[in-house]
Amino acid sequence: MKKTAVYKWVKRFSEGRESVTDVERSGRAAISRTEENIAKIRQIVRENRRLTVRGIAEQVNIDGETVTKILTEDLDVRKVCAKWSQWISRKNKSKEESQFAKTF
Repeated sequence: MKKTAVYKWVKRFSEGRESVTDVERSGRAAISRTEENIAKIRQIVRENRRLTVRGIAEQVNIDGETVTKILTEDLDVRKVCAKWSQWISRKNKSKEESQFAKTF
C-alpha cells in the first residue's frame, strides 16, 4: 500500500470506522447478464449468425460488453469469418460436434 492510502485508513479508523469492507453505494445494479437475456441472445444467434455485437445489443437493449461476455462465456461461441460459431477443438471434435448440432 502507498503511504497516502495508509494515512486515509488511519484517519477512517480514528473517526470510528470498525470494518474494512466497502460501504454500500447507490448506483445501477448489474442485472443485464440474466438467464432471460442469455436465452434471448441464444435465439437471436440461432436465427442469424451474421449479426454484430452492436446489433445484438440493440435488439436485447443491453451494452455490448455484456453481450460479448454472454456470447463467449455463457454460450461458448466465437466470431469466425463473420459468423458466430462454437469453438471445436481437435481433441473433442466428435463430442463437440454433437453438442454443436443440438445447440444450433
